[in-house]
Amino acid sequence: MTVHFIGAGPGAPDLLTIRGQKIISKCPVCLYAGSLIPEEILAYCPSSATIINTALLDLDGIIGECRNATNAGHDVARLHSGDLSIWSAMGEQIRRLKQAKIDVSITPGVPSFAAAAASVGTELTLPGLVQSVVLTRTQGRASVMPDNESLENFAKTGATLAIHLSIHNLKYVTNTLIPFYGTDCPVAIIYRASWPDQKIIIGVLSTIQNKVSEKIDRTAIILVGACLNDDGFKNSRLYASDYDRRFRPKPAQKGTKP
Repeated sequence: MTVHFIGAGPGAPDLLTIRGQKIISKCPVCLYAGSLIPEEILAYCPSSATIINTALLDLDGIIGECRNATNAGHDVARLHSGDLSIWSAMGEQIRRLKQAKIDVSITPGVPSFAAAAASVGTELTLPGLVQSVVLTRTQGRASVMPDNESLENFAKTGATLAIHLSIHNLKYVTNTLIPFYGTDCPVAIIYRASWPDQKIIIGVLSTIQNKVSEKIDRTAIILVGACLNDDGFKNSRLYASDYDRRFRPKPAQKGTKP
């Protein structure tokens, strides 16, 4: 028996992967992460499935449910929002399951930062402007930030920043970033990216805080960087007519032998 960890995507039900949907439809037990998983995705569970909201459980409780299902001969669909590779708490669950000799599988999902970028219609890496994206967060109650992973250190790179789990620290974020990115650096705050109640707030570092309602206190991503003002970049060489690619060889010059 296997516990299948599935990234359920950022919110829109049709952003669930086909693989994830197929696994969910075959598992007699489903553990899902509370309000972060839309009901439409739970509808893929078998009609007779046991569906458990893990928002009400601690780690011991979650592992206990997995043990019970395994002992009963059932596979488990373990649903997390977004993609499992970042801030999913999957690692601590898998460690315990391996200790209990319970098999696991991992199915990736569409990450929330990708949905946020899509919602504002931008590419996060633009030629000659920015070629790196930093996925980070600020200090919170769930886990501390390592000393060398400060927002200041990441800001020194000038990379596009996708700041998660930090809307409650917006004042700190803007005050920290202004010395590195400048007061007029564009910012986009995307609340519940891809959900029906998605909200997008556009501004600059010096004024964005005044545009954000107090009601937006969670489930938002802060995008910061020059990529949000997408006029000042050059085209890449990728689609240039004289660029020699493996699948689109550069035409031979006139008068030369092939």
